[in-house]
Amino acid sequence: MLKITLTPRWHAGKSQPGTPAQVIDTSLLIRLLTHIESLGSIASAGRAMHLSYRHVWGLLREAEAVFGATLIIKRPGHGTRLSDLANALLQADRRIHARLAPTLESLASEIETEIRKALPAPPAALRLFASHGFAVESLLALMRSQEFPVEVRYRNSTEALAALANDECELAGFHVPVGEFEREALGQYMAWLSPEHMLIELATRRQGLFVAQGNPKGIAGLPDLARSDVRFVNRQGGSGTRMLLELMLRKEALPVQRINGFETAEFTHAAVAAYIAGGMADVGFGVETAAARFGLQFIPLAEERYFFAVKKKALDLPTVTTAIGLLRSEAFLTAVSGLKGYDASASGRVIGVEEAFQAERE
Repeated sequence: MLKITLTPRWHAGKSQPGTPAQVIDTSLLIRLLTHIESLGSIASAGRAMHLSYRHVWGLLREAEAVFGATLIIKRPGHGTRLSDLANALLQADRRIHARLAPTLESLASEIETEIRKALPAPPAALRLFASHGFAVESLLALMRSQEFPVEVRYRNSTEALAALANDECELAGFHVPVGEFEREALGQYMAWLSPEHMLIELATRRQGLFVAQGNPKGIAGLPDLARSDVRFVNRQGGSGTRMLLELMLRKEALPVQRINGFETAEFTHAAVAAYIAGGMADVGFGVETAAARFGLQFIPLAEERYFFAVKKKALDLPTVTTAIGLLRSEAFLTAVSGLKGYDASASGRVIGVEEAFQAERE
């Protein structure tokens, strides 16, 4: 099966008047620093990358010349550790990937679709528009491992449901908070949902605040976001996560204008976590998995259910039935069980819109 992959790639360089610019492709350097960080020695990192010790030292010296600072610190008898500069480079690379990965994945899927149209007898592909999430990533990885063609577009929940209404996709991913905020959140989506739709359960997940390990600012809950010594990083406008946060702030009677950094927006949960891990903010709001992956502390505040909406007439399509089968598979349950804060025990269950939210309406 055709698979297009796009990955971020960045360069660093410096120039002086009258001399050629020194430019390095950081891809190999980042891999090297990551191995040194995990293995604790230059020699071990070189062996892991199948590079000679001399080659590794050459890469490090070339990069140090460009940046004008040391990348590693050798400790006799205690291996090698990364310098502050090297750690900053790794954080920068992680932030780049966290922010751009969903956009590039969506673009790659669009390119795949256009190329498939030029092939003889292109296979039918499932069109999936969804709010980005870690369980969605796990499902897409499983689909691709089984060479199941899928066209993915990452959109916020409202945009995904609007696309479903316009027959632009078969599955539309959206998430709804459990409990007191469910009714109001549903009000944002019901314009696009009707009795002609069914819902396929994906997973439940926990949302809350991200803070650095040890919680140095002593943040306990939403009221602390208004403190003058706290810097916040948000999700983008229109995202379901930001909508949930704004509902919670309204309950607390906490004006967003009092929150330092409320308009600083990132487009994924991982990007929010990377922003905090890089020391650019003290707190953010998102799913627990992102906090765990970036070594942050998590303060749980809410639970959500994530669904795929589908038109009843599409339930018998081979692509949709295959997707439901994958959601119910042991492989998918195993993958999601490794995501901190996720529960996929009801994954693949197909229910009506009224049934899904009946308790709230009673």
